[in-house]
Amino acid sequence: MLPELRAATRAQHDRIEQLLALQAPMPLRRYAAIVLGFQHFLAGWEQELVEALPTRLHGWLAARSRRRFVAQDVEFLAAALPVDVMPAAARCLPALRLAAAFGALYVIEGSALGGQVITPWLERDLGLTPGRGASYFHGFGERTGAMWKEFRELAQAEVGDAPADRALAVRAAEQTFEALMLTMAPLLR
Repeated sequence: MLPELRAATRAQHDRIEQLLALQAPMPLRRYAAIVLGFQHFLAGWEQELVEALPTRLHGWLAARSRRRFVAQDVEFLAAALPVDVMPAAARCLPALRLAAAFGALYVIEGSALGGQVITPWLERDLGLTPGRGASYFHGFGERTGAMWKEFRELAQAEVGDAPADRALAVRAAEQTFEALMLTMAPLLR
């Protein structure tokens, strides 16, 4: 299922990378806006997932949440945060179903892997480290690879091979990328 999600969302993945431009040097205010956007996005996104996932997976989701990390970053970066723009919340799931939840999770779980590459850039360019403005992208650090593997296996087992469920997962991944871009764009003007 993951190769299918990767192929279907490749263009959107490229667009969000262009929009955020995390690999390029940036002023602290821009980075703070990105962190604020993730905090705003994750609040609504995780609530949608809780509604879509069966109760048996709520603890699993809570254990992987990076909301506490982004909250630490927002607190640390408070002086640089934009206060004049707050994006509208966009829904990510086309249906509150398990397959949609795993499609949406693909986007954010994948971003955790990217965060492992971004964290050294943040330290080099902005002097930020985990606990000092770079907690969200650092996330679970060296555990991130194992968590990604666990996610992949669980996603395959939970979504399965039914074409309708796989299509729903793809739609949710696409919609999640779009919602993330809608959240970030006004903050990065």
